[in-house]
Amino acid sequence: MDQILRPPTEGPTAPAPTRPAARQVARAMSPMRDIKDRLEFGLVWVAIQLVRALPMRAGVELIAGVSRLVGPWLRQNRRALENLAIAFPDRSAADHQAIARAMWANMGRTFAETFYIDRMIAEPSRFTITDEALWRQRMSGRGPSVGVTAHLGNWELAIWPMTTFGRAPAGVYRPLSNPYLDRMLRRHREPLYPSGLFGKGAETEAGSGHRTARLLVDHVRQSGSIGFVSDHYERRGLVVPFLGRHTRVTPVPAMIARHLGASVWVGQCLRMGNDSRFRIDMIQLPLPRTTSRSADTKALTISMIATFEGWIRANPEQWMWWNTRWVAETVDD
Repeated sequence: MDQILRPPTEGPTAPAPTRPAARQVARAMSPMRDIKDRLEFGLVWVAIQLVRALPMRAGVELIAGVSRLVGPWLRQNRRALENLAIAFPDRSAADHQAIARAMWANMGRTFAETFYIDRMIAEPSRFTITDEALWRQRMSGRGPSVGVTAHLGNWELAIWPMTTFGRAPAGVYRPLSNPYLDRMLRRHREPLYPSGLFGKGAETEAGSGHRTARLLVDHVRQSGSIGFVSDHYERRGLVVPFLGRHTRVTPVPAMIARHLGASVWVGQCLRMGNDSRFRIDMIQLPLPRTTSRSADTKALTISMIATFEGWIRANPEQWMWWNTRWVAETVDD
């Protein structure tokens, strides 16, 4: 059976046995952890309210400026520069640093825009969907569909065509460890995902890895749509070529699509200027159908990542450069 349908005891996210002493410590610490989470939530909530009190452009630019200033001092910046050197060996170190600074500003804008989603989607003129009439027609069907995007531009908004064309997609995300912040984040994202958000990883209000996998399959099977951000490095993922080397990425979107015969759409939401306006581009990938489900899953995953690579190379300042790690091409997956 495919990895997504394995029993919980077989998967990498199954919890390890907990000793009685450890359970007692966890119970003793939980009130203090809850206090810490509530204080953290309170500080973040106040900051968000202050930002939302500003005109959207001013609030977004404020966070972008802070991110651009602070980002180069973070440890993630070193990995971003290393990855830029791998992807663009013909460019200078100064070019890599300039791309990284612009990346941090884009990260800040994307973070800030999460708390303005309601205002942005209330202004359809902020979104230009390439070949909108074509995609409106294609998405009008009732069959199952899987959409994937990368951490490019404002990836949160890449799902918008599915939503605005009436597909009522669900989304997959990694829950925050702070349940109060996680609940708030889901609430701000709700307008983009009419069918809800499914959590992956540790057990949370939003779900857990294996239970979520089953819910996802059931949702798509019932002529549903699902959206993934699928360019993150996954320790147990498939080895695929990417940006001149090889990395590991999740096979789950391709596995679901191949298992259910779903349409596969790849999209990017590019930032156009600094006024929270976007261009959304989409392509539909052919679904491999050979006698080998695993080979088809890998071929489709490689096709997704190759599409991402082309878009990233065209607009490198809008991609999250620090998250990719590399593996040897000969790794057996």
